[in-house]
Amino acid sequence: MLVPGSAVETKWGALPIFLMAVLLAHGCSGAESSSSVRREIVVAAASDLEYAFAEIGRSFEHETGIRPVFNFGSSGQLAKQVEAGAPVDVFASANRQYVDDLDVKGLIEAGTNTTYARGRITIWTRSDGPLQPTELADLAGPEFTRVAIANPLHAPYGVAAREALKSAGIWEQVEGRLILGSNIREALRHAEIGSVDAAIVALSLSVRGDGRYITIPETMHGPIYQALGVVKASARKDDARAFARYVTSEKARLVLVKYGFEIAESE
Repeated sequence: MLVPGSAVETKWGALPIFLMAVLLAHGCSGAESSSSVRREIVVAAASDLEYAFAEIGRSFEHETGIRPVFNFGSSGQLAKQVEAGAPVDVFASANRQYVDDLDVKGLIEAGTNTTYARGRITIWTRSDGPLQPTELADLAGPEFTRVAIANPLHAPYGVAAREALKSAGIWEQVEGRLILGSNIREALRHAEIGSVDAAIVALSLSVRGDGRYITIPETMHGPIYQALGVVKASARKDDARAFARYVTSEKARLVLVKYGFEIAESE
């Protein structure tokens, strides 16, 4: 039995049930009259964008009539889905290298590879939690028995977390206590439900909710430049281009800043 939030294994990898439903709907739309078909695009986006893109998506749909359907996940896993031919219209990564790699392989529409923001990381704890770190070095204390980060193998925010722990000189003490989330939202979820004592997560997710967080100095990790691009195989390139442009508009930038992103210009 399929349940909300579960995933289906396809030739593109594991896709959420809701996204599979959207893709099936697109596949059946040819039987409908053009006037009755709702304009939708599929946006594969890094999990740190969940709150910001939800707000940007609503505004974009209100202004254009085009509904973006989001598939949030780790950048590395989403990039693999795009490369495998998953029907995605826009790919928004938390690390621009994933977009660059797809671009080099000819999978991104020419001229759409755009760096749009720079992310930050935080230490997040529950407001009612007994442990309240004031700096990264505190996580080396024996009282922090479990710490969540996103998996550095495919999640850019996990890479930044690992770099910061190494910069603080506590990687060896903390490594054995790490709980790895498949993406940065899952890492935060571990902390929200109390299965870990703290989590190193995206500032863009920390600003929502009632948790406590402290921002980790950017000097402790490499910059988290984020980029997006229109997928070359998209069947809705005009609508996908419109969304990509909208993300760099002044209105969308205000939303990104609201969620803790710093605006980065494409180089």
